[in-house]
Amino acid sequence: MVADTQEPITIENGVALQETGKENGGGGGGGTGIKLKRELGLISASSLIVGVMIGSGIFVSPTAAFHRAGSVGLALVIWAVSGLISMLGALAFAELGGVVPRSGAEYVYFQEAFGNRHKFFGPLPSFVYAWVFVMGLRPAEATIIILVFAQYTFQPFEEAYGQDLTEDQKYYITKGVAMIGLIIITTINIVSVKLYNTMQKLFTFSKLAVCFAIIIGGLISLGQGKTENLKEPFSGEAPSVKNIALAFYAGLWAYDGWSMVTTVTEEVKRPEKNILRSICIAVPLVTCVYCLMNLSYMTVLSANEMVNAPAVAVLFAERIFGSMKLIAPIGVAISTIGCALSMQFGVSRLCYVAAKNGQMLSVLSYIHRERLTPIPAVILQGIISCIFILSGDVANLIDFASFLIWIFYGGAMIALVVLRKSHADIARPYKVPIVIPYLVLAVAIFLAVVPIATDPNPKYLVALGFIITGFLVYIPFVYYKVHLSCVDTVTDFIQRKLNVVPTDDSEEEEK
Repeated sequence: MVADTQEPITIENGVALQETGKENGGGGGGGTGIKLKRELGLISASSLIVGVMIGSGIFVSPTAAFHRAGSVGLALVIWAVSGLISMLGALAFAELGGVVPRSGAEYVYFQEAFGNRHKFFGPLPSFVYAWVFVMGLRPAEATIIILVFAQYTFQPFEEAYGQDLTEDQKYYITKGVAMIGLIIITTINIVSVKLYNTMQKLFTFSKLAVCFAIIIGGLISLGQGKTENLKEPFSGEAPSVKNIALAFYAGLWAYDGWSMVTTVTEEVKRPEKNILRSICIAVPLVTCVYCLMNLSYMTVLSANEMVNAPAVAVLFAERIFGSMKLIAPIGVAISTIGCALSMQFGVSRLCYVAAKNGQMLSVLSYIHRERLTPIPAVILQGIISCIFILSGDVANLIDFASFLIWIFYGGAMIALVVLRKSHADIARPYKVPIVIPYLVLAVAIFLAVVPIATDPNPKYLVALGFIITGFLVYIPFVYYKVHLSCVDTVTDFIQRKLNVVPTDDSEEEEK
């Protein structure tokens, strides 16, 4: 229940609007509103995509595709083709963002395409998507990235002062640094979208600077005639079909994050133009960076060194930069903290949207009266990531649930095809050739099946079990709308302590 002293929040033109009374002499009407502004312009939206796509993998372990491909030439081809496939998927999402111009990405696309087709099964895909991403997968991914941040932030100090530290002490210091990193990104996302915007640009530009330093170092070595590792680029044992499939799986996984801008559509300025433009800037940029960084690595390091190095970029920096070798761990730390920041920003909006639609606790859709950020949703993500950090190794959750991401990508392609028919009369700012969603759907099926087919590990039941727990929540609380009395008490407590209020959907959102 909203306190009497709090003014309501309404939705106007797709953004949150806080209405405040305005004294007017004898008490006449009138009022002023405070909007949750669309803070993300073209550069910010592009920065968001780049920030999530470039995490730790290209610095620490970019060799999975190379190891499976068996040759330098084929590995580079796989990196380039993976970038092309990612671009096609992102273009399909750009069309979906024009048809359904709301935050939430796959969540709102599933709702629009399937929500009204069956009372029970229609809303189920969107709920399962939100359940998997909000309660498990995204905070687990953010946890792993934050732990990498902690490891590489601590590394310079460990080399200088850590000789007398025990392994247990190093372990707990790393955990402590990870908790500090988590507190930093959660605080940024709580304070304001403007602060997030500024910090994300800073992190993205900084990580790109490190990437370009590695690229330039490799190209200089190449120009100096260091071509021994690149001679006969397609020589070696021909890879099996299985290894080629796994190489593409590794490559495409490294590009994940290209859909992130559609998760925050309602906070993008001129989304009908800037979503497509940001995709056309960010995805080709990341593709070029990935291909050129791999070429640089392959120029300087041998195949065995690349495969066996604990962190490829660190070994590369030791060879090329000498006394400036700290550029690599610093680059990893900057890249990972920026990636985790944007990942939490995006998934908190997904949580917010799902709560607005009655598929999560309503208090998770409340926003701060002054900061106009979804503080309860952000704090929930911080708490889940904190639990993962303290619980130990969460890599298994990623290994055995990450294939679900491509199932949802495939579902989004089906939603696009369905919306072409059911929403044929809606003007589309942009439209992809119909072959593209079918192609991306085929790739999605391939990537969802490959991990299970090549390694039919019973641990994949973990992902199935997580979905089943979602069903146990969906049936009573979403489908039958069972309401627990204690929820009102918790909601009132959170609302008062965090100074948050519910949104009012009485006005139609911007189409």
